[in-house]
Amino acid sequence: MSARQTICCLVCLSMLTGCGRVVFRPDQQTAQAISLSPEQQQTLAQQQQQFQNRAAELDRDNQELESLLAQSRQESQLLREQVSATQSQLRATTDQLAGLQQERAQLQSKTQAMMASVKTPGPAGIRANNTLLRPLSVGSLPGVDVRQDGDTIRISIPADEVFQPGAAQLKPGGDQLLMRVAADVIAAYPEQVIGIEGHTDSAPPASPQFPTSHHLSVAQATTAYDLLTRGANVPAQQVFVIGHGGNHPRMSNATDAGRQANRRIEVVVYPEVVRRR
Repeated sequence: MSARQTICCLVCLSMLTGCGRVVFRPDQQTAQAISLSPEQQQTLAQQQQQFQNRAAELDRDNQELESLLAQSRQESQLLREQVSATQSQLRATTDQLAGLQQERAQLQSKTQAMMASVKTPGPAGIRANNTLLRPLSVGSLPGVDVRQDGDTIRISIPADEVFQPGAAQLKPGGDQLLMRVAADVIAAYPEQVIGIEGHTDSAPPASPQFPTSHHLSVAQATTAYDLLTRGANVPAQQVFVIGHGGNHPRMSNATDAGRQANRRIEVVVYPEVVRRR
């Protein structure tokens, strides 16, 4: 046993036994052997084992802390790299957005320049028919209604006065009524575009010849067109035909009077002019 170990043993022994001071004189030539009881030796062994266990535990804790520190450094480096990549992407996106904004401004400038270069004075507007309104004698006929609708003039003729019920065949005297209206319109507006519109009520046609109200309205308008172009010598290029069915009622279809008013032929005078050849 070395001198240092001997001193440690004496110090521990004095603390355990509670004896007086232990004096060690290294200059003594003969060192007396130290005698420990089995209990003391066991106690020293237990303390030494506890110190070793504690040292091993501290070593494990130190190793775990070093591992955590290394992991923390690795995560910190990864975060720094992610932040750097995000900043790079943000700068690239910002540059791209600035480029798009510049391209948009250039495109807007070019568009405005093109619009300014192609802008020319527009043609003279079509005058509404209120400036061309002329007296029509057919307005005094029973059931015939003449009214201004925006820039058009509409002459409404009861279909019940012209056609057989639910059919496109003319009633006796119906052709004369249409011819009189056509003659009056052509005399007042010899060059205007004329539309012939067929209108019905909401009830479906009873005849299998006309499966829908649109078929019936087109057939009635076509009959009027044939009469005007052939009998009244109205130029075909000046007239067109529309069948509205029951889509544009003038009155409610809840009553007989309303349904009767909705069944009509309308001769519409437009502001456009068709030059005859």
